[in-house]
Amino acid sequence: MTGRGWRLFKLISVLLVISAMSCVFTLASFDELKFWMTLGLVSIISLAYLWLFARLEKNLHSFVSEMESQLNLTERDSLYKFPAPALIVDSDGIIIWFNKAFTEQIHSADAYGVHLSKIIDIDLESSFEQMDRVIEYNTGHYRVRAVTTSKTDENHTAMSELTLLYFQDITELITIRSEYERSRDHAAFIIIDSFEEMFSKVKDSEKAQITLQIDKLVEGFAEEHNSVLKKMSSDRYFVVLREEELVRLENEQFKSLIDEAHKILVSDHTPVTLSMGVGRGGNDLRESENMARQALDMTQGRGGDQVAVKDDKDFAFYGGNSGGIEKNTKVKTRIFGTSLVGLIQNADCVILMGHSWGDLDAVGAAAGLCGAIKCMGYPAFVFSDTEHTLAMPIIERLRDNLEDGNEMFISESAALDMMTENTLLIIVDTNNKDLLDSKALYDKAKKVVYIDHHRLVVNSIDNDVLSLHEPYASSASEMATEVIQYFPMQEELSCYYADALLAGIRLDTQDFVMKTGVRTFEAVAYLKKLGADNIAVKLLFSTNIETCIMRSQFIETAQIYNRCAIASVDSSNADSRVAASQAANELLNITGVDASFVIFGTGRGANISARSLGAINVQIIMEKLGGGGHQTMAATQLAGVSVYEAKGQLTDAIDEYIRNIS
Repeated sequence: MTGRGWRLFKLISVLLVISAMSCVFTLASFDELKFWMTLGLVSIISLAYLWLFARLEKNLHSFVSEMESQLNLTERDSLYKFPAPALIVDSDGIIIWFNKAFTEQIHSADAYGVHLSKIIDIDLESSFEQMDRVIEYNTGHYRVRAVTTSKTDENHTAMSELTLLYFQDITELITIRSEYERSRDHAAFIIIDSFEEMFSKVKDSEKAQITLQIDKLVEGFAEEHNSVLKKMSSDRYFVVLREEELVRLENEQFKSLIDEAHKILVSDHTPVTLSMGVGRGGNDLRESENMARQALDMTQGRGGDQVAVKDDKDFAFYGGNSGGIEKNTKVKTRIFGTSLVGLIQNADCVILMGHSWGDLDAVGAAAGLCGAIKCMGYPAFVFSDTEHTLAMPIIERLRDNLEDGNEMFISESAALDMMTENTLLIIVDTNNKDLLDSKALYDKAKKVVYIDHHRLVVNSIDNDVLSLHEPYASSASEMATEVIQYFPMQEELSCYYADALLAGIRLDTQDFVMKTGVRTFEAVAYLKKLGADNIAVKLLFSTNIETCIMRSQFIETAQIYNRCAIASVDSSNADSRVAASQAANELLNITGVDASFVIFGTGRGANISARSLGAINVQIIMEKLGGGGHQTMAATQLAGVSVYEAKGQLTDAIDEYIRNIS
């Protein structure tokens, strides 16, 4: 019974006695004898009732007081002897009490008056009421929870605040979970890169000998790492490996597989390269296998000779330092070209665009394809942000020399207006959704095709209906030149389009020095047949005196760091981009320099232009800074970063790259 209920009960009892006495006194006027007899009896009963009532109340209070004292004693004794560690701290984090288990399991020394942070690393800035975290202390793991009570005065103002922290030992649970994680199985695929091209000119006896060496390497790799191995075909293997072995491989950057494969030579000069895709974190092996296939596709899109580990969030890459083997077959290009013709014929309009700050390769490839589509008799247009482009010489030359040159290059608003659900958008020279010349065009397009030679990035175009991705190609213009040879053109392509394509090839090959192969020169030969003019193309590369001066300023600031030339100028001049790329090429001529990096300001951050002779993979370094490209040519844009800060980030990325390959 509550206090209020008890008071009500006493009031009713008194009212009953008064009512009984009132009834007795009504007999006085009728029968005096009965009145006195009844009065005596009722008085005796009432006095007895009141005496018993008072006795009961006294005993009840005594019982409650005794029980409360006993409960308080039991509560204190139970908390002190409670098997889980517990302590009480005040609002300042000072320990004012702790139980026996806390002394035995966590802190054996006297902790009274000690600040909690001196014993356990717990953030006291956050609210105790919301505390539910796992901490590691000595060799154990504990889940810490808190209960806070406040004492208030008569005005309900908080006078003091005490918090009880209790610790649940979950060391065994953490150990079991850790053992489960270490023993999880992951699916992986290993593939021999460019198998057909590598062995196309090798005798069968030599091929058998080399494949035997590769089999022994992969079998030894699986045995060393306690894995299950199954050879699926002449160039593909399936592996099941445990998490603890995968961690071990990641720590060693998979060198036991990648570097050992390089020691196997084909025809005594070409090293074998392997690629591996690993699926980590799948709910079962089937899901892990699907993730492994995606990871393997990513390694092939990035040029091979590397390992990609895919989990449920992102990719991790290891290796990727070789230039790869050029694919001489054009079967893939022919199939792509035939399929693209079908898409063009069924589209009401074709719009082409490249990456942001389009260069001669991006705009040249787009213009060349646009001209070829027009020669097929279908409408085609090119969007290029003329206010932010490095390819104005091509745009101006096509506008000045072609009858429909002015109509060919359209604005973003015009492109958006003419775009329908049946419009075909062709993207060239990039596979990165974040680097498109117009994100609005990409978002509105229902049919997307891309042609690119850069290594595949994680945030790549993923809604394409058709794609041609060749990381071994020298340039997007080379790929476009090969594709248009399969177009059923009604008239010959103009020499001005051929000049644009040739300019793109010359830019990305650095005048046929980097990444040139047989197919590169075959493409150039085709363009020469169309009337491409080397002198006219050379004039497209001419620069003004301001750009030449700025290029010299970049070179003047160059410093050598880990066989890398790093130059920087804090300038947001309009000519900075062209001067930076030219300076990066020039710095490669310095003795002892394997790669060059030129940093320049943009007013909103810093950009880095990177070049390499192949010994250092600048794409991997730029990827660490949020950029990309390919092995010998890459770049990145760092928003909200000064040139000085960008240089610090760059040197850190170079150091990490050197550590990983050493």
